[in-house]
Amino acid sequence: MKKMNYQNVKGTQDYLPNAELIRRDVRRTLEDVFIQYGCKPIETPILNYTELLASKYAGGAEILEEMYTLTDRGERDLALRYDLTIPFAKVMAMNPTLKLPFKRYEIGKVFRDGPIKAGRFREFTQCDVDIVGVDSQIAEAELMQMAIDAFERLKLDITIQYNNRKLLTGMLNLFGVKLEHINPAILILDKIEKIGVDGVISELKDLPLTIAAINAIQLFLTEEKNRDLSFFDCYANQNQEIQEGLAEVRELQSYLEFLDIGNQCVFNPFLARGLEIYTGTIYEIFLMNQTMKSSIGSGGRYDNAIGGFLGTNENFATVGISFGLDVIYTILSQVNISNIDGNQIDYYVVPLTRKQEALLVAKDLRKKGYKVEIEMRINKVGKALEKANKENVQNVVIIGENEVQQNQITIKDMTTGKESVESYTFH
Repeated sequence: MKKMNYQNVKGTQDYLPNAELIRRDVRRTLEDVFIQYGCKPIETPILNYTELLASKYAGGAEILEEMYTLTDRGERDLALRYDLTIPFAKVMAMNPTLKLPFKRYEIGKVFRDGPIKAGRFREFTQCDVDIVGVDSQIAEAELMQMAIDAFERLKLDITIQYNNRKLLTGMLNLFGVKLEHINPAILILDKIEKIGVDGVISELKDLPLTIAAINAIQLFLTEEKNRDLSFFDCYANQNQEIQEGLAEVRELQSYLEFLDIGNQCVFNPFLARGLEIYTGTIYEIFLMNQTMKSSIGSGGRYDNAIGGFLGTNENFATVGISFGLDVIYTILSQVNISNIDGNQIDYYVVPLTRKQEALLVAKDLRKKGYKVEIEMRINKVGKALEKANKENVQNVVIIGENEVQQNQITIKDMTTGKESVESYTFH
């Protein structure tokens, strides 16, 4: 008989109990913060029609290259969701009676057939919050404050870089980049942290841009004051998008400063975020100590998606943020700062001979709210205590013939080593 291939599919992995306990603690922490901020839970299907996920209002050309596609028995074209954003926009389009503003959160698996690196897989879990129905930058400020609160609870120091797509597209337009070339140019600008100014200029030369446009972009990238908003003032009168983007960034900054988080939130005029869906403010979350170079969360405003799916082109003010559970877990496992108890068992019940009575004791302890494990194989006290020590169990309950006959249980405190006897009625 041929041996089966036991390997996981590339880009997927199993999480054994110690790892999964940490992941679930992160998930609970994030969910607690989401609920504290007034977000309501929803759940969307993993399986979607390809047409929905490939819509021009969806992720854009680059992400579609990573989309997993399939057909069902009815030969319908289907795909696995690559994020939680487009399925959410679909939910809003299908449920027009939902009262606005609407705040939702969702935690679920998504799939992308993309490159694999530390904390990045092909099957991974996203933790998203979105707000629909708020035009003001107060929505972005709320989500950025929420991110800071969440990572404080996880004991991770972060910085949030932010920009505005209107500011970026307006500048490119002013430099003479044609509309159809703006998104490809933005995708290249988004690589500046990885490949530097020279690398960006080299890749821009592969686009059908004029020499004048490339020179103007190069000057923009190397200008010393380009991270100061006053730098953009002289361009605002020449371009409506720059004017709008500048006003939005200033509004956002006023909230961040008032919340006293302006030092953790940094304006980056070249932050682009690759997805074409974004229409305004965009942001990415990074570890302050740079032990993980890639972002551990991101988001932005996408006002056109819901109206696009409705077919009305109506503007629905929508802004969202997403946290990567897998990349957060990778960081926590590397720095070993999680204080998760690998067992979390309150009582370990050991039947020396009387298994029925042991089941009864375990049942009663669980009714009282305790976490209880019952030993189903070992019937020697020494081996049971050895196992309890290895697994950091606090209390061991021993049940033998003497205990049952005398209607009592013996409890050993594994921290102090002391034993106590408590009355217990078995019949």
